[in-house]
Amino acid sequence: MSVLLEVKNLHVHYGAIEAVKGIDFSLELGQITTLLGANGAGKSTTLLALSGLVDDSEGSILFDGKEMRGRAPHQIVDLGMVQVAEGREILTTLTVQENLLLGAYRRRDRGEIDSDLDKMLALFPRLKDRLGGAAGNLSGGEQQMLAIARALMARPRLLLLDEPSMGLAPLLVGEIFRTLMQLRQTGLTILLVEQNVRQALKIAERGYVKENGAIVLLGRSDDLLHNDQVIAAYLGG
Repeated sequence: MSVLLEVKNLHVHYGAIEAVKGIDFSLELGQITTLLGANGAGKSTTLLALSGLVDDSEGSILFDGKEMRGRAPHQIVDLGMVQVAEGREILTTLTVQENLLLGAYRRRDRGEIDSDLDKMLALFPRLKDRLGGAAGNLSGGEQQMLAIARALMARPRLLLLDEPSMGLAPLLVGEIFRTLMQLRQTGLTILLVEQNVRQALKIAERGYVKENGAIVLLGRSDDLLHNDQVIAAYLGG
């Protein structure tokens, strides 16, 4: 299996506060990897650093062999790394279709965009009947589907997902996670930050556990699911 993303000695600071403390991790092509930890562990900050959205960082972020540090966020998107932010960040006054087309804003293959739009509606059928309606009228689960679909319209090779199940009913959480498994089957590589540790480990091949900005545990998901430290901290054991 080839490595798509390799992060070495990544530090991120917010002023005097070091939110990410010299972490190393890698993502295998075509796999789901999950980044776990309590609130404040530096998980979201790690994703922001990968996306070029925080400036004060050190270390190396190699995506398909190319250094990402120092690149603008839109350049990182152009190279194939796209983030779905915590809280979805959809544009509520625009229609569902307008939000989806914004995901393809940087693309130049205009002839393929309509085809990809059809694929998104097949992947998320709930959005099909809402295309002309305001995105703000969607339920929370539908907004999360829209946020993921909008990111996919950029044709990413690596999808960064920050807390996709947050605030959703269990039925919708299951639907979102089943969709992520479908996306993995297409060859998409996914880095998943998720508070629902059990669900995340069930669909991921590998996991990293962060505490206080550092990675303290890593391994195959099956092993982490049965790890005493993970069970005690995150699985209610």
